[in-house]
Amino acid sequence: MKIAIVGTGYVGLVTGTCFAEMGTEVYCVDVDREKIENLKQGVMPIYEPGLEEMVVRNHQCGRLVFTTELKDCIDEVEVLFSAVGTPPDEDGSADMRYVLNVAREVGRNMNRYLLVVTKSTVPVGTAQRIKAVIREELDKRGVDIDFDVASNPEFLKEGAAIKDFMSPDRVVVGIESERAEKLMSKLYRPFLLNNFRVIYMDVPSAEMTKYAANAMLATRISFINDIANLCEIVGADVNMVRKGIGSDARIGSRFLYPGCGYGGSCFPKDVKALIQTGRQNGYNLRLLQAVEDVNEEQKGILFRKLEKHYNGELKDKHIALWGLAFKPETDDMREAPSLVLIDKLLAAGCTVRVYDPVSMHEAKRRFATRLYYAKDIYDAVVDADALVLVTEWKEFRLPSWSAVKKLMNAPLVLDGRNIYETSELEEYGFTYHRIGR
Repeated sequence: MKIAIVGTGYVGLVTGTCFAEMGTEVYCVDVDREKIENLKQGVMPIYEPGLEEMVVRNHQCGRLVFTTELKDCIDEVEVLFSAVGTPPDEDGSADMRYVLNVAREVGRNMNRYLLVVTKSTVPVGTAQRIKAVIREELDKRGVDIDFDVASNPEFLKEGAAIKDFMSPDRVVVGIESERAEKLMSKLYRPFLLNNFRVIYMDVPSAEMTKYAANAMLATRISFINDIANLCEIVGADVNMVRKGIGSDARIGSRFLYPGCGYGGSCFPKDVKALIQTGRQNGYNLRLLQAVEDVNEEQKGILFRKLEKHYNGELKDKHIALWGLAFKPETDDMREAPSLVLIDKLLAAGCTVRVYDPVSMHEAKRRFATRLYYAKDIYDAVVDADALVLVTEWKEFRLPSWSAVKKLMNAPLVLDGRNIYETSELEEYGFTYHRIGR
């Protein structure tokens, strides 16, 4: 079976590579010529554990082909996935220009039946817009070619995307015809050996499912952060509260970890887009607006704790940051809490020393020479007046606290992810602040 993936970003590259790994012949198409040439040489545009090796292996054996020309492969494939970006527009709604550009390209170049599948996260009703654009281009050509449009939203976690794709909780497919369902069943048949579920539904429901899933997860994060902030005020320990409520089978413990806010390419964008979809349809999603408001406020909590500790006198303080990516196992800094913290620290007159295992290149692109880029965790804390943990990378879990203390100006640790034990830090003589206690 031959398929095409348009867009070689995070979703497109992982999707195409994983399908190729299961024996499908895949064309990965992107307008960025430099990116395509790099991929041919095994140079990845993103960091994702295990992806580079899989890309190189499948490209070398010919199952994974990289090209800039959709017209050269469109008649070779049965299914075309659109996996281009849908960044937030100024009003928070999803910017659909790239998705609709793919539809136009399809309509201009297809010559036989094609199943067009939206993999990007798109608002409800997008499939109808895609269908209309393709039909418009076919009419301009004076041809009548049958096609279907389906929705197959992704549920990949950055840092665990390959595992999520190969062994997913579920695959959601929105279809409108028996022909489309048969093609999608054929494509996903190799994965059925893992006994996972393919859930077929109508297209609008599939489009909504993606947004609703991310909105629910974001809601749980903002909920526990709100509870954590109240715990600090009343003298409770949010970690104990989390265990208490998480043991209830109706609630569960996942995504109930307090911290300094969520970031990344999905949750912030999708919550905003769903809120805007509600507004466009005359409905106010009040709960999700509160989720977003809590998260934006939470991103400033580490700065507020630091400011309080030093009584507002932060000018010329040296602050060390461990972690820059919005989560471990990725170099993605989009909407990361570290960005808010760094901006506030620089505005307050601090010097900032940072270290992250894989995101330093992205930080340099964003901040240039305004930061000191440390070579490791110990270089980051040299002469620091405070150490702030922002991202819970594994290598930060068991540092030599005696070495850290000797290198710092002041033994102050602010833990934005609650990964350390209070008793241990205090035993080494640190003043230790965490979230929700």
